[in-house]
Amino acid sequence: MNEKSCSFHNEKEFRDGQVESVSAGNSPPNDKDSSALLAFRGIPISELKNHSLLRALTTEANGWAPGVVSPEVLRAQEEWEAVQNIQPETGSQTDQPAQLISFSEALQHFQTMDLSSFKKRIQPTIRRTGLAALRHCLFGPPKLHQGLREERDLVLTIAQCGLDSRDPTHGRVLKTIYKKLTGSKFDCALHGDHWEDLGFQGANPATDLRGAGFLALLHLLYLVMDSKTLLMAQEIFRLSHHHIQQFPFCLMSVNITRIAIQALREECLSRECNRQQKVIPVVNSFYAATFLHLAHVWKTQQKTIADSGFVLKDLEVLAKKSPRRLLKTLEIYLAGVSKGQTSLLGAQKCRGAPAPHSKDLTFTGVCDLPPHSSEGTWPV
Repeated sequence: MNEKSCSFHNEKEFRDGQVESVSAGNSPPNDKDSSALLAFRGIPISELKNHSLLRALTTEANGWAPGVVSPEVLRAQEEWEAVQNIQPETGSQTDQPAQLISFSEALQHFQTMDLSSFKKRIQPTIRRTGLAALRHCLFGPPKLHQGLREERDLVLTIAQCGLDSRDPTHGRVLKTIYKKLTGSKFDCALHGDHWEDLGFQGANPATDLRGAGFLALLHLLYLVMDSKTLLMAQEIFRLSHHHIQQFPFCLMSVNITRIAIQALREECLSRECNRQQKVIPVVNSFYAATFLHLAHVWKTQQKTIADSGFVLKDLEVLAKKSPRRLLKTLEIYLAGVSKGQTSLLGAQKCRGAPAPHSKDLTFTGVCDLPPHSSEGTWPV
């Protein structure tokens, strides 16, 4: 504002001849007007609209009418009229981004819920008969300690729960996964094509949780919210968007959760759970280790989406047979991350024509490939 201009308040407060003379740089007002001007300068803007003198100056009853109204005065008048329409914040967070949710908070949500109806559906262990039962008794892994069976049952019960879009906690879990994988600062809709970018098959993630339930989303949440595995999750996510070796990231994750559920039910993880006296952390680590191994095989052996069913079948056999080996590989990877190694998957370059969009890919899951099939794939 130049020297001949008056202050912002003067333009909005005084529209009579005296104020116009001050704005034009003419003779200053008398002492009485100067004191009034100083008094107005000391009043907060939010209170000026309630001042009696100001109301008098802007009331037609006083007979005041401007001769020529400048655009600046009109703008100022519109601003003052808008002041009275400003409403104080009510504290509503409707338009504010949802807070990220941690794995422990999401788990606690299920621990405090009544899951009795879902628990009735679980089958904690595989039923074996005949020689299979005898062989398992003689050569199989140890049984899970009695004190850990309630925790195991909770894991299997969560796998029976579906995604409920009406539950705010469920929505926060989805939005947290989306933000951590994409780097977005904004919330996303619970339904939409953007979920296909994360590797779901459609606009509704709930339809892809078959056989794993909400446990599949908890595993993804664990992967992206644990600082030790976040880098791994982002690295695998980038691999899933490779122009040749792309695969549906979240759908692949759901299949790995299925493998973890089966390994738990077949007591393949009992030895490690008994050793650590925990179930949930072991299952989480087993899931992460299995996903890491899949990514390594996928990258180094140049697998494509056509190989998905067979890769997952081989992975399931290895994971159940040697869970400790996979967990050790994960420990080595995380140790490398802590030392500043940004990638342990390698920088394999693949040449060839670009792969089709993920919508056009046929993905075969671990539950979809017949056990004795040797060729061909079937869609999920």
